[in-house]
Amino acid sequence: MLKPWPKRPARLAQAVIESLTDTIVSGAIPPGSTLPVEPELCETFGVSRITIREAVKSLEAKGLVLARQGYGTTVTPPEEWNLLDPVVLAATVQHDDQLVVLDQLVDIRSTLEAQMTAQAAELATDDDLRAIERLLARLDEETADPARFIETDVAFHDRIMQASHNRLGRSIIRILHAQARTTYLYNGTPDATACERANAEHRAVAERLLARDSEGAAQAMAAHIQTAWSRRRVPNVDSPAS
Repeated sequence: MLKPWPKRPARLAQAVIESLTDTIVSGAIPPGSTLPVEPELCETFGVSRITIREAVKSLEAKGLVLARQGYGTTVTPPEEWNLLDPVVLAATVQHDDQLVVLDQLVDIRSTLEAQMTAQAAELATDDDLRAIERLLARLDEETADPARFIETDVAFHDRIMQASHNRLGRSIIRILHAQARTTYLYNGTPDATACERANAEHRAVAERLLARDSEGAAQAMAAHIQTAWSRRRVPNVDSPAS
């Protein structure tokens, strides 16, 4: 169930938290089950009781477990887990073989980022728009280099969100997208053709922004995010993680 480390990590509590989170999210310890008792956890991870207690408190704060005196520490149902916690989200994405959570993530991202794009069309300063145009020009130059293109792609989307002045929305998307991008299930295997397709969609978004067309910009952004995901959702497709 629990595997000891081949090498002792430097940040013990955080390493224990990440390991236990992965074990819970993977289903190795199913909801309703109890975690191994404290001495067993100490032996498995080679850490002190203080470290284990700190880890369990963190798991409880993340909604993964419920510790009750006399009943042990019980794994909670997935509905109770805090998916906006980076550690929980990262583990969930890594084990999302059926793409259920990634589909939901894309839907949320599409809706929220489209709204922010509409706000950007109304609120962006001239400096904002010039910065977005510069990033679009960089993307034009980088379509033959998918690795560089994807990094600039992230910057392009983020600059539009910044121009919306919606700080909360931007923070939520950055958390979701950062964790999604850690898995091949989300990224796919982009090539130059895929980058060109994505950038044509970027250009449609930028054109509506420059025209101060909030509705058109929102529609273009939502269509881009959903279309890009539908291309790379199929196994072995070649679309970039836009």
